Amino acid sequence: MTDATERETDRGPSWDVLSGTEGVKTVVDGVHVLPAQGNAMAVETGAGVVLADSGNGGDVTQRMIDALRRLTDAPVHAICYSHGHPGYNAGVPMWVAEAAARGDPPPRLIAHRNVVARHDRYRETLGLQMTLGAMQFPNPPPITSNPFDLTDPTETFDDSLTVTEEGRRVDVLWAPSETDDVIAVHLPDDRVVFGGAATPGSSIPNIGTPLRTLRLTTRWADSLDRLAGLGGEALVQEFGPVVEGAEVVRNQLTETARALRWLRDEVVERMNRGMTDVEIIHDLEYPPELFDQPWMAPTYGAPDYIVRDLYRQENGWWDRNPTTLHPAHPDAAAEAVLSAITDRRRVLDRARELAEEGQPQLALHVVDLLAQAAGDDAELAEARQLKAELCDARADEIDPYVSRALYHSSARLLEAGRRRWAER
Repeated sequence: MTDATERETDRGPSWDVLSGTEGVKTVVDGVHVLPAQGNAMAVETGAGVVLADSGNGGDVTQRMIDALRRLTDAPVHAICYSHGHPGYNAGVPMWVAEAAARGDPPPRLIAHRNVVARHDRYRETLGLQMTLGAMQFPNPPPITSNPFDLTDPTETFDDSLTVTEEGRRVDVLWAPSETDDVIAVHLPDDRVVFGGAATPGSSIPNIGTPLRTLRLTTRWADSLDRLAGLGGEALVQEFGPVVEGAEVVRNQLTETARALRWLRDEVVERMNRGMTDVEIIHDLEYPPELFDQPWMAPTYGAPDYIVRDLYRQENGWWDRNPTTLHPAHPDAAAEAVLSAITDRRRVLDRARELAEEGQPQLALHVVDLLAQAAGDDAELAEARQLKAELCDARADEIDPYVSRALYHSSARLLEAGRRRWAER
């Protein structure tokens, strides 16, 4: 989303990938972008301020509150949840407390109906969610609030809802995309659209990211076409800059939708020929007129991810290799592989040769012959250390933030002497 090449530390990708890129910006009179987890929006109306997202709590939300109070002293009438991912609205309690301290009524908390079910699922799978977060964000900032301390909305809707018509009309619309609970905020009189997670910004839509559930490519395309039909002259994106100009807004939305539908058609055609997801990834050639666009850069999402999502949508979990159909326990399988290797040093040397030839991915395939095995033998420990180095090297070759983060977090796990996340 933001330029990932500028968001590195010596230990991997930075949490800054989730920062808003616009800072504080007035789009039109009374409509402002606020920096949150991504770009939030504050809309001044006769009923008070309508917020799209509240930030992830702590210092981030406090900066939002301070910025809003420099713009207006009006009460916050409503907070609209752009979607149900933790962090985007972990700051709700701070806004509620601010209203109480001012003597204002508590704000309405508005979300799509599916947010409630998502919150319930996150509470049920909290341990899993924390593990996924550690994988995807290996360098989090000091914790000032718990993003999984979820505040449920007080009002939900299905397809659309008019939040207020006092002074300025504010509508919210269902725009399923990154999640099934994404909403857009539409200001028809101002011709402003807040696309939220449906419009990630300077990245191809993050469909099929390695740790997430299906995101349904053509459903996302349908939502983009719906937003294009609103005729907005300004589009506030989740992370990228505000897009301005009716034709520019329409073109970006419709061309992104067209690219997603192209992917669907091409993947289906190859699935019908019996190809696997990996075979399809290596067979596709992407038309530059669709994919060589600034908003389609693989900075967070990636075309490969979308191919895998489309494949999962129509296929089960089996990768077509009969060995994986009813697999042995990973430790037993690794021990069996190890028992067939009479020259462990040759495995290590060959992996290093491939790495020196600039092929860390092939080197990873080779070193796994040893690195997956249990035990503290010197050569096995060396294999795991080499695998960590290869993961870091592979991260340097990859554009999407999530892939780089997963390579780096896997390297840190191996350096800590662990082979699997269950050993954390």
